[in-house]
Amino acid sequence: MSQPESRQFRLIRRPVGLPKREDFEFRVEPARPPEAGEVMVGVEYISLDPAMRGWMNEGKSYIKPVGLGEVMRAGAIGTVIESRAEGFAAGDVVTGPLGVQSVATLAAKDCLKVDPSLAPKPLFISTLGMPGMTAYFGLLAVGEPKQGETVVVSAAAGAVGALVGQIAKIQGCRVVGIAGREDKCRYIVDELGFDAAIDYKTESVPDRLRETCPNGIDVYFDNVGGQILDDCLARINLRARIVICGAISQYNSTTPVRGPANYLSLLVNRARMQGMIVFDWADRYPEGMRAMAGWLKEGKLKSREDIVDGLDNFPETLLKLFTGENFGKLVLKV
Repeated sequence: MSQPESRQFRLIRRPVGLPKREDFEFRVEPARPPEAGEVMVGVEYISLDPAMRGWMNEGKSYIKPVGLGEVMRAGAIGTVIESRAEGFAAGDVVTGPLGVQSVATLAAKDCLKVDPSLAPKPLFISTLGMPGMTAYFGLLAVGEPKQGETVVVSAAAGAVGALVGQIAKIQGCRVVGIAGREDKCRYIVDELGFDAAIDYKTESVPDRLRETCPNGIDVYFDNVGGQILDDCLARINLRARIVICGAISQYNSTTPVRGPANYLSLLVNRARMQGMIVFDWADRYPEGMRAMAGWLKEGKLKSREDIVDGLDNFPETLLKLFTGENFGKLVLKV
């Protein structure tokens, strides 16, 4: 058969501040045929995540940075076109680090076969994928919420935050979400069942935290860092748990990252602040997926995807994460 072509975005320059189209090169080239143990996958939906901004930076991190000239790293879902790996056949639907491209060739061991009859494909890179696993293990394994406690989550209408709040409600907690638009605040309360919402763009976060968390904060799930982290540290209870999942307010800063000025609150309250990376629970993903799928089926969990059409729109679509334009899990349809 004729070799398919792959349309792809390669990183050619380390971004300064917000990523620009000029930081990438769009290229069309023949897809590499699979070797032994590999599969060729036609990519259908690409997950766009705040972590991608960190992967573009040079320097030590939890994962090697994307090399200049390499296809931009991204999780995605697609269908196997050709397989030279045992247990994988043409037509299988898989998720994995397929990258920002239309056809990917990679080791089959890096792919996970999924059953598309169980859920729409975008859900496997959303609630049943990395964002879902981040929310599930970050809240339950690191945050350790107990019934009746108060849980606060920032970026609460985003892919991870919306799920964190819903899981906390399932655990019997009082949940307050911080988001950045009236419609997003209304959504997390009216549709997702949060107890209260704070619009950080139009309201005083410290004042609203006092109103909405009269008994203090037991678990804070942080996706943004910066001032909001400090505001929440000022309200934590004795032996509170702070989960550091992300710091999107700092990712595109051209000055040094701002750390928590209010960290002595951790000492006074004998509280714990812990970073989490979802890959640490990779061996437990099936457990998380089963739980999340069960809650979806029972109607206890709602999933919202913001799907943008067209691989060519990747650089501009990625920026929606950092301007707050996206509403729900941001997905690029190839």
